[in-house]
Amino acid sequence: MKAAHEHSLQYAGVRVHVRDLGEGPPVLLINGLGAHIEMWAEMENTLHGFRLIEFDGPGAGRSSTPRLPTSIRGVAALAVRVLDEAGIERADVVGYSMGGIVAQQLALDAPDRVRRVVLAATTCGLGAVPVNTLAMLNLVTPVRFLSPGMYTRVLGNLTGGRAREDREWAASVGVLRLRHTPSPRGYIWQMVSLMGWTSLPHLSRIRQPTLVIAGGDDPLAPPVNAMLLAHAIPGARLLVAAGEGHLMVIDEDSMLHDAIRDFLSAESLDVSDAWREARHVSAGELQAQIPATRCQAQPWGIVGVLMRRLWLADGDER
Repeated sequence: MKAAHEHSLQYAGVRVHVRDLGEGPPVLLINGLGAHIEMWAEMENTLHGFRLIEFDGPGAGRSSTPRLPTSIRGVAALAVRVLDEAGIERADVVGYSMGGIVAQQLALDAPDRVRRVVLAATTCGLGAVPVNTLAMLNLVTPVRFLSPGMYTRVLGNLTGGRAREDREWAASVGVLRLRHTPSPRGYIWQMVSLMGWTSLPHLSRIRQPTLVIAGGDDPLAPPVNAMLLAHAIPGARLLVAAGEGHLMVIDEDSMLHDAIRDFLSAESLDVSDAWREARHVSAGELQAQIPATRCQAQPWGIVGVLMRRLWLADGDER
């Protein structure tokens, strides 16, 4: 793989750290809440033979913290700026967690810049089936960034999957995660940017081939939300990795890696095993899953019920 070129660019008064490595078809990697680009290491190994473009979001990693929160639409515009600076007209986009939210906005705002989309461990924002209360409290409280030990202790309940049982692996994730901790204000600003954002009324306008991937044991992005995305985005398909959690992109043993590589490298989706194995989600399947989870984290669950009834065309919740 071609050596990485790391540099900074200026965007809306923020110094943004960018990493550009490899040669081949371009793929833009958009990371999650408070994450930094070094957390893409396993995905970089998977996508050998691609040109990978990564950036630390405002307030995270080695990017500076803005005076005020950068909206999700603003981060999507930043992604376009990163592509422009790299001389890339059109790229595949992999969005993980919060990065999946940004990827949805990018696909909506700049559809001509996006070829295919992978949405991993993510949601539609407001209107999604919310996380359980304990996971939500762990998410909004950045105290886990104070030490690797504290991070490891909360990681299993927060992210599920391998982190629940493999303490050694969880500890290694903690060391990686804390290598470039977000500033407290930067983390809060990213949380603020998520408040009130939703793609639910607009998902029908995403026309790029979209592979939605979820972990079957993901407390932060319950798989019913991946079902919602795969149902509402025309032609999207869903893969659920049984037993896997929110940290799929970091786990070298996750099925996510082979599926993403296969989906992005196939000249035609007709020859993509991942695309053929993924499935459409019917309204009936989606509605069957929502009642079991709709009471979580009230009152936001009530807001979600009302929004889904308004914007999901096929069927309503009972």
